[in-house]
Amino acid sequence: MDILLYYFLILNVIGFLLTVFDKQQAKSHKQRIPETTLLTFVFFGGTVGSGLAMLLFRHKTSKNSYLLKFWLIVILQILATFGWFYAKTVSF
Repeated sequence: MDILLYYFLILNVIGFLLTVFDKQQAKSHKQRIPETTLLTFVFFGGTVGSGLAMLLFRHKTSKNSYLLKFWLIVILQILATFGWFYAKTVSF
């Protein structure tokens, strides 16, 4: 279980830092991080870090296409988590 905690901690820190870095790149009109890269970190568990950076630095908060993808991933993660806990508590 400890390895899972470290996995999510590392992914969230990376997701946070990537989002902040992308915001800085956007401000200075330099090459940006692709949205697919940002969303990949969200998909694999960096949701909290990426979401926190989005809110703190107001990055990607007005881009509806990105927000839709972000929230779809969040909903899928919630459903998967509930499904996993339900499968563990119900014996077949």
